[in-house]
Amino acid sequence: MEIDGIISAILIGIVIGVLGRLVVPGRQRIGVLWTILVGIVAALIGSALAAAFGVADTKGVDWMEWLIQIGLAGLGVAALDRTKAGR
Repeated sequence: MEIDGIISAILIGIVIGVLGRLVVPGRQRIGVLWTILVGIVAALIGSALAAAFGVADTKGVDWMEWLIQIGLAGLGVAALDRTKAGR
């Protein structure tokens, strides 16, 4: 992965993390950095899953890839929030 790919993964991860946080109802007790990290991981894993399912590269906007990434980010935010709530 080249530097432009890393920078784009971080930027997309920020957007995915924020969108994932928005789909989780209620208040989350995690910080902005955790949200960004969850978003980056969800973006990378979501891209790999979309490629595995053959929906990563379509004509126009890759809506299925975005939905997979946002869903994974939502799951990650919810899981991290649960671990923080237990403390």
